[in-house]
Amino acid sequence: MGLFSLATFYTTVNHIKDLPMHGGREVAFVGRSNAGKSSAINTLANHVRLAYTSKTPGRTQHLNYFSLGNDSYIVDLPGYGYAKVPPEAKRHWEGLLSTYLKKREELCGLIVIMDIRRPLLELDETMLDWFAPTGKPVHILLTKSDKFSRQQATVTLFKVKAHLAEHFPQCTVQLFSSLKKQGVEEAEAVIAGWLKPDDSSASDVVEGIVD
Repeated sequence: MGLFSLATFYTTVNHIKDLPMHGGREVAFVGRSNAGKSSAINTLANHVRLAYTSKTPGRTQHLNYFSLGNDSYIVDLPGYGYAKVPPEAKRHWEGLLSTYLKKREELCGLIVIMDIRRPLLELDETMLDWFAPTGKPVHILLTKSDKFSRQQATVTLFKVKAHLAEHFPQCTVQLFSSLKKQGVEEAEAVIAGWLKPDDSSASDVVEGIVD
């Protein structure tokens, strides 16, 4: 039975003061609006609508918690980089994200979603640079990899790996496709390794991804 097989909605948070005190560990998912974040969560959970997907960028406006059981959680964060929202809402999102990502002790790792056709845009690099001082690990899913041929996807993956090695050595990266369910096992192993640090098998998989 996979890590995400028992995933269920837990709670939604719109203010830092309402963050759940569950005593466990959590992994957050973040990315540019419409990069495929909700689809990735649904694919990992093998659930059509666990996380809400929409063609309208900026749909996720709160911190949405999903329980994996055993005091483990994933958190779907608001997307960044979409300007067509009211200024007050944008400021609220930014404040919520900033405080959560910098101060949440239960957060043990960050999954960053990037569309393989447009990886490492300025806001993506800003997020990676901004999160780096926390010392927590980051894993990037290059989503929609089915949009490329296998050769194109591989070339892009190696280019991203080279850039990360030089500028963001705390980051790992892999290909991911919700449509073809590609990369599910690799992503799950990374997240399991964060939620259960003593799982050496997960560490072996991570090494295989970044080598």
